[in-house]
Amino acid sequence: MPVPQHVFEPPFNIIRSSHVVLDVTDLKLSRAFYETTVGLHVEDADDKVVYLRAAEEHQHHSLVLRKAAAPACARLGFKVGNDKDLDKAAAFLSENGLAYAFVDQPFQGRTLQFTDPFGFQIELYASMDRRPHLLRRYDLYRGCHPQRLDHFNVFAAEVQDTVDFYARLGFRLTEYAEEDGPNGRIAAAWMHRKGNVHDFAITNGKGPRLHHFAYWTPTAVNIIHLCDVMASQGFVKNIERGPGRHGISNAFFLYVRDPDGHRLELYTSDYFTGDHDHEPLRWSLRDPRRQTLWGAPAPRSWFEQGSPFTGQTVREPKFVADVLVAD
Repeated sequence: MPVPQHVFEPPFNIIRSSHVVLDVTDLKLSRAFYETTVGLHVEDADDKVVYLRAAEEHQHHSLVLRKAAAPACARLGFKVGNDKDLDKAAAFLSENGLAYAFVDQPFQGRTLQFTDPFGFQIELYASMDRRPHLLRRYDLYRGCHPQRLDHFNVFAAEVQDTVDFYARLGFRLTEYAEEDGPNGRIAAAWMHRKGNVHDFAITNGKGPRLHHFAYWTPTAVNIIHLCDVMASQGFVKNIERGPGRHGISNAFFLYVRDPDGHRLELYTSDYFTGDHDHEPLRWSLRDPRRQTLWGAPAPRSWFEQGSPFTGQTVREPKFVADVLVAD
């Protein structure tokens, strides 16, 4: 399948991945997991919603937990350059026949919401209430000392079309996994706006669903420490995969599941991709170093389970990728 070309003058300017809104069934339990176990900081909360952020973030929130009857992903949030970009985004969506709405969201400036052609529910904003930096407040650190939200990864039923759509919006491809042979299809793509490996990864599978969201940690030791914390708190079964090192992105990783099954990655040690002529790196689906540099394949749950988007129908993928799966 074709690799998209970099677009340096997109219709509007997305800066980076910003925040995720999750529906959870037990708000108290979910808050405790993200605050006490993982180590995020609660900024505001009531009996219906909790807003959290990481230590390096000035913004009011990067994770929103909403009490709901069933677990789901409600929105993926991206920050744009300024309010004019919101108007440009509205014009682009209108020209392409996509419905959108400007909405009031707590602690955010003017916010534009839309559902992309593949069912992913997106939220754009230019400004958010600011909070004091907590980077040097080591007395507040818990869990794995998460520093900032890094990226989202989604299951897409139409992987190539989804990659092409976000390439039009200026997301630049850094790495991709492809079938071997002359007609090999792209099964996963890592795309960025902020200059590291990805803000948005797109993986072949039943979609639209959120595969995971990820927070950056200072070191691999912080990630290993979280394993000890989770084991001590009775969350052994919530440790799904890792710790380990990806071949893709070179990142040291750990995947855990929250009380509702939403998948969270803790992540560090990827690399700079900001040069305009940075060339995407291709991986064969049959290369065992792709999933884990040390060769260990991912468990079946990692390929099959994800969080649906609120109100969206999950579709079968256009093709089934032949991937290596742990027994």
